[in-house]
Amino acid sequence: MSNFRKADFREHGYMGLYGGLTSKEIHLKKGLKKNQNILDHMGSTELAANLFRATQTDEKLRRDNIIGKNLANKIHFYVGQKVRNTIKELGGTMPEDLPTPSQSIKQLEKDKKKKLTTGDDQ
Repeated sequence: MSNFRKADFREHGYMGLYGGLTSKEIHLKKGLKKNQNILDHMGSTELAANLFRATQTDEKLRRDNIIGKNLANKIHFYVGQKVRNTIKELGGTMPEDLPTPSQSIKQLEKDKKKKLTTGDDQ
């Protein structure tokens, strides 16, 4: 699958989960720099919603034997919407309204590794 096709598929999932927002719009809303990855700047709740969306899409595509880019994109959007609706029904915060962590997961991992190598655990 080409990068364009992967990006297009991912975009449909984001749009379903984020109420129609594109990855560019999510990127702007989070105040991220151009080279920063959205997934690296999510808290645990937002990351879990995205992981659930991705795993459930994968399961549905396999279970229903979905073939073709257009149908796969529609399914990804649909599953994203279903996850969003569940969050709403439970009274949760919509993903786009969750706070953006001050540090990326990569920065947190780097800091943890540095503490382990220096013996500083505070």
